[in-house]
Amino acid sequence: MEVVVQKSSSPQFDIDFTTIGNAGNAADTTGYGSVGYTYRIGTYGISQNQMNAATALGLVNVTAGAWSGDLPAAYTNWYEAAAFVNWLNVSKGFQPAYNLSWNGSAWNMDLWSVSDGGYDLNNLFRNSMAKYVLPSENEFYKAAYGKNDGSGYYAYSTGSDSAPTAVASGTAAGTAVYGQSSPASVYQTGGLSSYGTMGQLGNEEQWMESTFDGLNDSANGNRSIRSGYWGTGLGSLEPSYRYPSSPDDDHGSGLSFRVASVEAIPEPSIYALVGIGMSGLMLVQRRKKMGS
Repeated sequence: MEVVVQKSSSPQFDIDFTTIGNAGNAADTTGYGSVGYTYRIGTYGISQNQMNAATALGLVNVTAGAWSGDLPAAYTNWYEAAAFVNWLNVSKGFQPAYNLSWNGSAWNMDLWSVSDGGYDLNNLFRNSMAKYVLPSENEFYKAAYGKNDGSGYYAYSTGSDSAPTAVASGTAAGTAVYGQSSPASVYQTGGLSSYGTMGQLGNEEQWMESTFDGLNDSANGNRSIRSGYWGTGLGSLEPSYRYPSSPDDDHGSGLSFRVASVEAIPEPSIYALVGIGMSGLMLVQRRKKMGS
């Protein structure tokens, strides 16, 4: 099922998720990909249409706008991606994933502390009571390169060991958007991974939740970026490609994000977000003040 974006008197959008099973799988030779639980990850990256709909529904202090329509929501730094995820949680009555605050001109983040509900000693960034999150590097890697029977990994996130063919857009197997002059729609970014996700290589680089060293113990530490974007070469599509970046750097038009879901709460068949006002981000800020 494709993500549906509707603009009307009551803006709404749906996020299509792909389930990633085979919990407890071994890591790849790169050291990434082992995840001890079943989770879901966005089948597609977040589009500008989705960002616009979220803004109309009450998301504040997040900018994108490098592209339009179903092209990726770029010009988005890590904090803004995390704020989008927090708004998504709060708008549906769940705990914010990240301990963010807005200082009037920029987002800041604190680590969750032992006195906070949902504190997780193994991940001081992510509140364990949240439902929606940015994918960790292991979650992203497994969905991109893992074989859907849990038997190992492919060399590329098109479910193949053969290098993908460069295309400007489309959904043909064994293709990806790279070596181009602009991105494609998030729904036209090439062939699917073995698990069934699209665009985890090429089109737009994507923020990982994780710090580059994987420790998640420094609120301002460099985050990992993966995937390569529409203008890069084949080397950026390989599993070893990753680099660090400050969480307040938006990297212009070649960097976006996708959403993951880790909380095992039953959901309706349609993930509609309707009639949500400014209360979402206000609730995040109130909880931040209460925890300080």
